[in-house]
Amino acid sequence: MRRICLTLPTNRPCSATIEAIGEEAAYAAEHFDTEVHLLILDSCDAPAHAEHAETVRRLPVGPRIVVHHLDEARQRDFLQRAIGRAGATKPDLLLEMMLPAGLSYGACTNRAFLIGAALGCESVHRRDSDSRYQVVNGETVFPIHHELTSLGRRAADAAHDVTENALATQHADKRVAMVGSSFVGELSVDIGSILRIDPDVYYDLVSLWAPGHWSAEQKRELVDESFRGAGTDPFARDHSTLALVDPMRVDMCNISFHGVHEHVPLPPATDTIGSDYFLIHLVHDAALPGVLHNRNIVNFYTGERRTDAGFTAYQMRYVKFLLSMLYFNVVYDGMAEAGPELTDERGQVRASVVARLVTESTRLDRMENVQRLDALDTAYRKLGGAYAKFADHLATRREQLLDEARSDMEDFALLTEAWGPLVHAARHTPVHTSPGRPG
Repeated sequence: MRRICLTLPTNRPCSATIEAIGEEAAYAAEHFDTEVHLLILDSCDAPAHAEHAETVRRLPVGPRIVVHHLDEARQRDFLQRAIGRAGATKPDLLLEMMLPAGLSYGACTNRAFLIGAALGCESVHRRDSDSRYQVVNGETVFPIHHELTSLGRRAADAAHDVTENALATQHADKRVAMVGSSFVGELSVDIGSILRIDPDVYYDLVSLWAPGHWSAEQKRELVDESFRGAGTDPFARDHSTLALVDPMRVDMCNISFHGVHEHVPLPPATDTIGSDYFLIHLVHDAALPGVLHNRNIVNFYTGERRTDAGFTAYQMRYVKFLLSMLYFNVVYDGMAEAGPELTDERGQVRASVVARLVTESTRLDRMENVQRLDALDTAYRKLGGAYAKFADHLATRREQLLDEARSDMEDFALLTEAWGPLVHAARHTPVHTSPGRPG
């Protein structure tokens, strides 16, 4: 029997999502020879945490379902013990990268990777608190069905249980490292109102995440497919493809990893959307098999994004994402060029190659990012209203943001170098230090 980690990181009230992911855990335990560790990483305030705890108590129980509901204090305790066991040279910095004061999409998923290793899980399956499952004819469409059908199997064996095999035969003996899908519903990035206000400004803003040397046609193609997921068509019937999965076709609200996440972490940058997407690119560039399916999750926007504070915070996360792309575009190109060098003779990702590429990127000239900030200022001021006010706020942080974009990559390189020993230490570190029901 295999053991898996189905995880939900959250920093907002989401009892309905917890109930739904509990149902997905029950589905996995019932339909597959699997022990499911449902891991809820809860960064909410005390009232929301208490509400979640009550929801957890009402979840279906079973002999092959174990629920772990960890607040940040319990997460920090585990991390301190694992980092100490790893003998890291900069334990305080590692702890800060793993559990920062600010919001970090990469860090919360890295915590799930480490805790999953500590629980003896061979794979990690991530969902998000601002999404829900599709329901068709009264049946919930759980992504874990395809994940457990293929993840971790030899590609040649998994090929018998997918709709389509688009994988070259040279990869047939490799293990399926990733199974994922996308979302339907609202854009994954909260910029839909910009498209409604001014499509030209929308193009200007979205095209900024492309490399500066791309042609206008390449940028237009990128804009046309960015942040839209699988569109709006509802699920009708299953379809799955074994392939080297295009990173633009999958999203981190609907993803699972086997093996690769134990060799390379996600970037720990704070307040930066997209900082958790790195492994999707790595799986592709390392020519590791994946399965793309169509059990898309429904994305929706929470009310917090509609507040003044939420608006400013989210736009800043988008700006930081654009600035990070100066570095990631170069790293992605480097990984694509490295090709076979990215993996060893066992087909495992070489963290040292990734760390080298990330470190080299930190030496890039920042002028492209200066130009991005100039373009952002112009675009936001054209939109007027709250966007113009945000441009004023952005102008006060230019130098800080330029510095943070580079230092975030330096942190990522350091964490990547430390990741192997940290995962090894986590495997020998108990998640819970007191007896009783996990939670």
